[in-house]
Amino acid sequence: MLKLPAVLTHAVACGLFDTVAREVPSMPGEVVVDASALRQFDSSALALLLECRRQALAAGKGFSVQGASGRLLQLADVYGVAALIPASPPQPETVAA
Repeated sequence: MLKLPAVLTHAVACGLFDTVAREVPSMPGEVVVDASALRQFDSSALALLLECRRQALAAGKGFSVQGASGRLLQLADVYGVAALIPASPPQPETVAA
């Protein structure tokens, strides 16, 4: 799972594209992006999610986004890319005994 930071604006996103290109192809199974920490973002967040999707599909993997806020989904809808960043159901958390 790839976790997005709390702040994902243009200044931050530039450095994350290399991480995505390096990590997504080597991830086992479906590529799930955790957007639950995302609090401050601009359209660069969508660009990064679309790059994750592109890398996942190029590697023959599924792609989904977990924990996307209503604001992020609204932005995706405004840009016409909401269907390209499908939401996945929340993953159950592991509780340490």
